[in-house]
Amino acid sequence: MPKKIIRKFMPYRTRITENTMIKKLGPRLQDPGIWHINRRSISGAVAVGLFCSLIPVPFQMLLAAIAAILFRVNILIAVPIVWVSNPVTMPPIFYFCYQVGVSILGSTTRAFNFELSFQWLANELEFIWQPFLLGCLVVASVTSFLGYCVIRLLWRYMVWQEMKKRHKRQQRFSE
Repeated sequence: MPKKIIRKFMPYRTRITENTMIKKLGPRLQDPGIWHINRRSISGAVAVGLFCSLIPVPFQMLLAAIAAILFRVNILIAVPIVWVSNPVTMPPIFYFCYQVGVSILGSTTRAFNFELSFQWLANELEFIWQPFLLGCLVVASVTSFLGYCVIRLLWRYMVWQEMKKRHKRQQRFSE
């Protein structure tokens, strides 16, 4: 059942790997491990995507793709999961990460007025980088672990539901 739902929305592996631009990237993208749809691959992809989405670097999608290839998890799930942090959600997420870092380090919250400019970032990052990066690392780790566990549990639940349906069908035919 879970595979049916996922395959409904995903492109076929051959369509992607036969693309001339993708072929130039080498044999790593030809690895069937990053295209599989199974409990391990999907839960790992969610964990990789969530972790990369909370790392404050540009090119998070590229980072997720590289991590998906290294960990041999589904690349087509890992990359879009990064979109959890987007221009709308990023300020509250990163402020929460900063607060987590401040509470772990036991320091005081520094008052600042947020401005969307490189000048503001250069000035303020000097004072907030330690709690911010620590908070991002902790929140990314916890979130990716929870995402991994939730997907594993949901997958098992859906398989269990499918087994119950199959058992009921078998009982009807045997009567």
